[in-house]
Amino acid sequence: MSGNILKPVGQLEDREAENEIKQLTAEIFYHDKCYHVEDNPVISDSVYDALRQRLAELEARFPQFIQSASPSKRVGAPISNAFKKVQHRQPMLSLDNAFSPEEVAHFFDRIRRFLGLSPQETIQIVAEPKIDGLSASLIYLNGILQVGATRGNGIMGEDITENLKTVADIPHTLKGSYIPQEISIRGEVYLMLNDFNQMNQAREKIGERAFANPRNAAAGSLRQLDPKITAQRPLRFLAYACVDYNENTFQTDESILLQLRDWGFTIPDYKVCNSEIEVLAYYKALNESRSSLGFDIDGAVYKINRLDWKKRLGEVARSPRWALAHKFPPELGQTILEAIDIQVGRTGTLTPVAHLKPINIGGVIVSRATLHNEDEIIRKDVRVDDTVMIQRAGDVIPQVVAVINEKRPSHSQPYVFPHHCPTCGSEAVRKEGEVARRCLGGLICPAQAALRLYHFVSKHGFDIEGLGFKHIEMFYQEGYLKTPVDLFHLEERDRHSLTPLRLREGWGQKSAQNLFKAIEERREISFERFIYALGIPQIGQTTARLLAQTYGSYANWRGAMQAAAQDPNSPDYLELININGIGESMARDLCAFFHEPHNQQVLDELVSTPQKAGEVHVLDAMRSTAIDSPITGKSVVFTGILTLLTRAEAKAQAERLGCKVTSTVSAKTDFVVQGENPGSKAKKAQELGVQILDEMQWLELIGQT
Repeated sequence: MSGNILKPVGQLEDREAENEIKQLTAEIFYHDKCYHVEDNPVISDSVYDALRQRLAELEARFPQFIQSASPSKRVGAPISNAFKKVQHRQPMLSLDNAFSPEEVAHFFDRIRRFLGLSPQETIQIVAEPKIDGLSASLIYLNGILQVGATRGNGIMGEDITENLKTVADIPHTLKGSYIPQEISIRGEVYLMLNDFNQMNQAREKIGERAFANPRNAAAGSLRQLDPKITAQRPLRFLAYACVDYNENTFQTDESILLQLRDWGFTIPDYKVCNSEIEVLAYYKALNESRSSLGFDIDGAVYKINRLDWKKRLGEVARSPRWALAHKFPPELGQTILEAIDIQVGRTGTLTPVAHLKPINIGGVIVSRATLHNEDEIIRKDVRVDDTVMIQRAGDVIPQVVAVINEKRPSHSQPYVFPHHCPTCGSEAVRKEGEVARRCLGGLICPAQAALRLYHFVSKHGFDIEGLGFKHIEMFYQEGYLKTPVDLFHLEERDRHSLTPLRLREGWGQKSAQNLFKAIEERREISFERFIYALGIPQIGQTTARLLAQTYGSYANWRGAMQAAAQDPNSPDYLELININGIGESMARDLCAFFHEPHNQQVLDELVSTPQKAGEVHVLDAMRSTAIDSPITGKSVVFTGILTLLTRAEAKAQAERLGCKVTSTVSAKTDFVVQGENPGSKAKKAQELGVQILDEMQWLELIGQT
């Protein structure tokens, strides 16, 4: 989507606008999930912001096509099931973004119009750095820390209290003479750049993958299930706000910041500005000094200082009217593109990477940049030996923004994207409707194999401690570890090795024994973990759990997948695509995996069945059955934006109680549960006479109020 040349919004026909709004909504939701849930953004902040801006323009001109789950009505993303949920006392909203002085001027104009202020009246602003970290909320009762949570989806967050207690900048008890009975503090968890670099060096030494950026490292550290791991990470906390305060206590945002400092928190290096000119001067100075701060920032935050004005301004669906984030432009540089390399990922995706003449951008030496995909190379006409403009946005690999055509050498030739895997020679196919070209080599492709093996033993797969990526790569290169089956013969091969593991650098008798013991303990695995571990494209934790619950056992699932792979018109294929949460694209990837003979061979050797012995035993899924539930055997459709619980939580809850969750309304539907902006499904339910419930009525029906 973002790689296409887009028509101006004013030139779009209705059908074009509707299709683009649907695509952008889905694309932004995917990137929200990558950023907020998986702590693994795959595009830069600037590219993400451009997607949001485009959607905002489209929705403003074509409001009739706004989706019920539009990102403009949503904060954050669905929250993880790994932690207990916490409902925020007040929503943790996102901020509207500005990218130019004109947009900052519009912010001031909107405030004046809303409050009815004259052009001469001073609007005092508290300006502070916008730290690129993870937002957190802390609740104190009588000055003692009780609960700490992530932002989550803005309404509900994840309870990470014990992890937050390990952060040195967060006081367990508030200091000072004024201690409120209850107060909620909000701030940002982050890492200093020096600490981040030291963490990555330590991870690489033990064979673990380096974190992509400080924000990812902070988020990953804070969301550990074991607080002892979080305690080992040098996290910092910067407090910038408190809510639920007595309105008579504070009159300005600055007074809140000073009180936070008195309570023992570190606060931003803020400035009170008395005009738009002072605000822009602060922004300019902050941008010029950002490389010397020692931590990542991506802009400035402006907040109305007067709290009575702030209260009157209130908020819209996902952001307050009284604050603005003024984002920095991406840092740019110009250099020579010396070569284009094709990298093959775990799922076989061929990704072009530009090798550059090294250049210093914002204090960082850049020698590589992503070219995204085949279409992007064609659209920008990127060629070897071109002079290119490089953008560094801070949170992902730098990007090639444009080619400087006037500097192109006369001998240059268009780049031809390979149609075969550069590693194993297998055909690289691009499916209809997809931008990625994928190698079909699967488990026999060396480029994919080490990454797939690392995924196989990862935390949500077989969860084998002591096997970092560098270790797996070493075992693979030496021929000890080619497929998952080899993993369970590693100890035996080590016994016959001329250089056993215990004698190698970085290993010892105990660490080698611990590894072999960890492998042995994983010969029995849950069905959903096994599905996830296989690394099938698009099959993450949630989908693996859904498949396990649907098919019940490994034998049932494999039989159905093999039948579906052989015939797309078979009952097994139709059953697969009718599972709520499994679409045509996922079904194709599942079938492609089971269509490959070498994948079948690995499964034959790996899994024990009644007919033969394998290396692992896959446990049947634990099916939950509802007893005397008012919705057992019923059918329900959820529509609109749910605020009392997440959509995923609502579906899981209904299924646990024996209710079938579907995505379309029909005469067989028993209930439609509608949230905010329910859309066409509620209308169809009315036409069909299907019972419509709001969230509270639904919770009362199932006895969860």
